[in-house]
Amino acid sequence: MSDSFRCGSVAIVGRPNVGKSTLLNALIDAPLSIVTPRAHTTRQRILGIANAADGQILYLDTPGLHREAKRAINRSLNRAVHAAIADADLAVQVVAAERWDDEDAAVHAALAERDVPRLLVVNKVDRVANKAKLLPFVEGLVRDRAWDEVFMVSAQKRAGLAELERAILARLPEGEPRYDTDTFTDRSERFLVAELVREQLMRQLGEELPYATSVEVERFEDRPDGVAEIHAVVWVEREGQKAIVIGAGGRRAKAIGSAARRSIEALLERKVFLKLWVRVRAGWSDDEAALRQFGYE
Repeated sequence: MSDSFRCGSVAIVGRPNVGKSTLLNALIDAPLSIVTPRAHTTRQRILGIANAADGQILYLDTPGLHREAKRAINRSLNRAVHAAIADADLAVQVVAAERWDDEDAAVHAALAERDVPRLLVVNKVDRVANKAKLLPFVEGLVRDRAWDEVFMVSAQKRAGLAELERAILARLPEGEPRYDTDTFTDRSERFLVAELVREQLMRQLGEELPYATSVEVERFEDRPDGVAEIHAVVWVEREGQKAIVIGAGGRRAKAIGSAARRSIEALLERKVFLKLWVRVRAGWSDDEAALRQFGYE
C-alpha cells in the first residue's frame, strides 16, 4: 500500500438479511445501523465513517435490493441501493455462507453496471459447522462471476474484518479525509432517534406489521434541566394496525417507548423524555409524497 493517505466511499450491498448492517457497525465500531432478526430492517442509505492511520473509509450501508418493486417504498429502497453503487469508489457484496439465490444474482448484476473494484464478503461463516463446505461454495460463485477478492467473515463475531479493511483501503483513491476523526456518520440525531424507535417496532411487533410502520420525529429539544424532550409519531396504514401498536391498555406502546428511550439515552449520553403517538396514514408505503415526508430517499 502507498504511504499516501486514502479516502473514498464503499457501498455495502446485498440481498435482505445477509448482515450488511451488522458488518457496517463492526467496521466502524459503533452501533449506527439498527439490527434486527427481520429482513428489510434497513430502509435508507446510511453513511458510517471509519478512521485509520492511513485512510478514512466512508461506508454506505444500503437496504436489501428488491427484485420485485411493486410498491413505492420498494422502489425507493432500490433507488437508494443504485445511488450508493453509483457514488462508490468500491463495492462490497455481502452474501450469507452457503446460500446464493436469484436476489444475490440481481445484486451482482447491478454491480456489473459500474466499473469499480468489487469485493465479495461471505458472511456468517461461524454458523457453518463443516468449514470444508465453504471452499466449493465459493469456487462455484467465482467460476462465472467477477470479484477482485473474496473474504470469509463473521460480522457478528468480528472475525476476518482486519483483512477486509486492509483490502478496502488499498483500493481507495488517494485523498484527504472528508470528515473529522470524531465523526462516525453524517446523519442527524433526529434520524438516529427515529431509527432507534423503529428498531423496537421491528423487534416487538409481529412478522408483518413492522413493514407497515414508519417513524417521524416531530419535536427534539433540550430542556433547561438537560433532558432531551422528543416527540415521535409511529405511522401505520390502518386503524387495526394502530390498535396492535398501542396494545391492550397501551402496554405495547409503553414497552416500545421504554426500550427505545434506553437506546436513545445511550446514543445521546443524556436523559431523555420520549413521547410516542400512533397515527394512521392510509397507504403511506405506496405514496411517494408520504415517503418524502418521512425522509425516504
